[in-house]
Order: sequence, then structure tokens, then C-alpha cells
Amino acid sequence: MLKVISRLILKMSGWRMEGEVPSAKKFIVIVAPHTSNWDYIIGQLFYFSLGIRSKIMIKKELFFFPLNILFRLVGAIPVERGKKTGIVEQLAEEFRKRDEMILTITPEGTRKRVTEWKKGFYRIAMKANVPVVLGYFDYKRKVAGVGGFFEITGDEKEDMRRIKMFYRNVNAKHPEKFSVGNI
Repeated sequence: MLKVISRLILKMSGWRMEGEVPSAKKFIVIVAPHTSNWDYIIGQLFYFSLGIRSKIMIKKELFFFPLNILFRLVGAIPVERGKKTGIVEQLAEEFRKRDEMILTITPEGTRKRVTEWKKGFYRIAMKANVPVVLGYFDYKRKVAGVGGFFEITGDEKEDMRRIKMFYRNVNAKHPEKFSVGNI
């Protein structure tokens, strides 16, 4: 029922999907641009419409009653921002323990404009030996897209440059808040 309702909402609002969601059992989806809370809502609708359950990380400060119940239901993992807590190792271990796991991360790490993207997704993928999928929301075209797998080479600087090149022409909800930084 959730699939049908989500598809109906997306169709009525004019959103469509591009690309193929991989059939792999474990991977990290990075999604950019992330300039609005609508990104999460639209993303969840697409996941629900496809029957996909993904884990997401949300700042620990938002895990208070009753939001904590809702966040846990949608697969949220509380994280302490700005504090080295071993989150890379924790998430790599989660990947190792599970037969299936999809983790969605916004590499910008915030809805504000940043020039340097966070590299945690990259380090988790390396440590857990899982692929990265490039996902995006293009608000100008009303498209949620999947750009396929990005093969991590271990050359972090070059890989980040190539990832940012992929996103350079994607249209954010608030374009003034989106930057791929120096490429």
C-alpha cells in the first residue's frame, strides 16, 4: 500500500525517476545536491515507491520524543556531528554483519552551502568494501536520478573530483546553497 501511495504522490507532484536502482544487496547511495528538507521527503517517497529500505544518518540532537520513534521507523541512525566517534568503523561493521544494507548519505553533510564535501561515505565504502551509487535530485527537471555505481579506486582526491564532476550540472532546490567546490 505504501508503494502505491508513494507512487501516486510522486506522479501527482510531477516527479519522475531516471536510471536503474542497482540490484546489489549492499551499497552506499550518495545524494546531492542537499539544500532542502524536501530532499529527504522526496527521497523517502522514491524509496517507498520502489520498496527499498535505506539507512540514513541524522544528527543526534533531533532524536527526541516523539521524533526519535519516527526516525527509527524510517531507518535513521543518530550521529554526533563534530565529534570523532568511530562512525566509519561502526557503519563498516554494520555492513559486515548484515546480508543486505543500503546506506544513504549526503556528502555535503548539511543543507548550507559548503565548498568541501565530507568524505565519510568514501571511507565507509572503502572499509566495508561496498560500492557507491550516485543519486541526485534535479529540481528544475523534477527528476530523482540514479547515476549507477561509482568504482572507488583508493585515490580519494581523484575519486572525489570525479564524483563532484558528476554533480556539477544538477539543479538544487536552492541553487545558491549548492557547490561542488574546487574540482
